[in-house]
Amino acid sequence: QVQLAESGGGLVQAGGSRRLSCAASGRTLSVYSMGWFRQAPGKGRELVVGIRMGDGSTYYKPNYEGRFTISRDESKNALSLYLQMNNLEPEDTAVYYCGASRDSTDYTGQRDFESWGQGTPVNVST
Repeated sequence: QVQLAESGGGLVQAGGSRRLSCAASGRTLSVYSMGWFRQAPGKGRELVVGIRMGDGSTYYKPNYEGRFTISRDESKNALSLYLQMNNLEPEDTAVYYCGASRDSTDYTGQRDFESWGQGTPVNVST
């Protein structure tokens, strides 16, 4: 079992930036894909960007590539995921979730992830 904890959400003005973090704990050696998802008010959860552990392959949904950047830290004693969000728009207002999977192909979002954090809300004001 993998536990995920997101942080970094909050209120930001349109055009601003925000960096989200996700700390993974537990059976992190079994994690082969991670990703950031978001759920806007009244909408379903959608993939923003996924990353494959090891070689770092990424998959960005077209709406986010260029403004959002995913990165990870796979140091010996920690597994963390980050999402740098730039030029934020009010439409980016959502709860952002970190996800993890034991399948190395899940980072493309073709299947649902197995483990989820509680989410961190981001509110972009005009």
